[in-house]
Amino acid sequence: MAINMAQKRARKAQKRKLVVAQKRQAEAIENSLPARVLRASSAPIQHCLLTESLSEIGMGMLVLTRGVTRDYVTMSSFLLDTCCLGIKDVMVDRIDGEDFEDYMEAINADAPMVDVDPAYARKLLRDLAAWSQSIGFAPHRAFAATERIFGDVSADASDAVFGFGRDGKPVYIPGPDDSPYLIRQRVEQLRKHLGNDGFGLETAA
Repeated sequence: MAINMAQKRARKAQKRKLVVAQKRQAEAIENSLPARVLRASSAPIQHCLLTESLSEIGMGMLVLTRGVTRDYVTMSSFLLDTCCLGIKDVMVDRIDGEDFEDYMEAINADAPMVDVDPAYARKLLRDLAAWSQSIGFAPHRAFAATERIFGDVSADASDAVFGFGRDGKPVYIPGPDDSPYLIRQRVEQLRKHLGNDGFGLETAA
């Protein structure tokens, strides 16, 4: 009898562990990036903004927000390098309207942003990702999942034609946090794909 009771308690404990594990797995899936983006992608687009000087300086941001109201929005942002590296970083977050306004005020103080058509924005992202990948620089690892926040917006609805690099060549502009090792690695990547004369390197003065 004692052995049977112990076995029953062990089975119940094992079942409880399984239920807890399944619950945690379900919560992890629910809170995962693809799940959050999927939920957001069906809400109305509130903003689609792009750094105004992107074509001039080659660096900038694209911001898309969706939400049923302006009180809370899901904001996605893409850090762009149209000179060489493509989609450098992405972010998705759910924030309240006041926080979003404060965020945009800080961004605009540094580099003003303008409204753009979502189809234009999605085409820009896809074309830039394809171009940078062709020279050896894949977009940020979360780009594919985050880009789905555009939902049913079709890039094909835009006939925009983009030019990347400068004067027909990629130009690598090292960031302030790029280590000497990373810089050498990226230069070698460019040499591998384009040869010694197929790209430019812009260093700090």
